[in-house]
Amino acid sequence: MCRASLESEGNTAKAAAVNDGIVYLMVIPYVLVGVVGVVVYKMYTKKSIPKE
Repeated sequence: MCRASLESEGNTAKAAAVNDGIVYLMVIPYVLVGVVGVVVYKMYTKKSIPKE
């Protein structure tokens, strides 16, 4: 809806900036979940290696 209202004004540069901001805000949660997943994976793999 924001995109449609921005493009109707004729200012496509502002519409592109808004779209980039939305994509940026969508990517952040996925990156955070990925980092937490890697940390948890490394914790479990470190514990599963038996000491000799």
